[in-house]
Amino acid sequence: MSEFDRDDGLSRRKVLECMTWVGTGVLWTIAGGVPRSLGIMGEAQAQEARGLTFLQISDSHVGFDSRPIPMRSARCRSASAKVNALPAKPAFMIHTGDISHLSLESQFDDADRIIAQTRLDVHYVPGEHDFLDPDLKFYRDRYGKGAKGAGWYSFDANGVHFIGAGQCRQSQGRRPR
Repeated sequence: MSEFDRDDGLSRRKVLECMTWVGTGVLWTIAGGVPRSLGIMGEAQAQEARGLTFLQISDSHVGFDSRPIPMRSARCRSASAKVNALPAKPAFMIHTGDISHLSLESQFDDADRIIAQTRLDVHYVPGEHDFLDPDLKFYRDRYGKGAKGAGWYSFDANGVHFIGAGQCRQSQGRRPR
């Protein structure tokens, strides 16, 4: 039995407690068609980047301010500051879901203001928290223009083809309980 198969009582709260690294990002490089992680931003500064580099961030949950991880907006601002401190700017950033916590327009506004401070081209992939508004429109109107099917899209960067597909809900406007 693997360590992931055992029943050790992990709950959503326990998983969130382990997510203390959220608010930073992972720097990736692609050379010769092979992607390689350079590590979390602080570690990545010591690594040599070759070829295309891009930054992946996730789970900003802007608007969440409660235990076990308070002040998510502050963590997102900290991540933006770390991006600006990188000695070499990545080609772009990809945010892999949960930009907002409750899909409120104001939370997307706040996230946009914070993430824009990086001055990077940003590509977004939705997470389940980005589709909680009743009409499923705040994410789609802002970030999903040109998406195909259930919300996937693709783009090219330095000869590499990226495909972005997130956790799009097809059902209409039901908030989790």
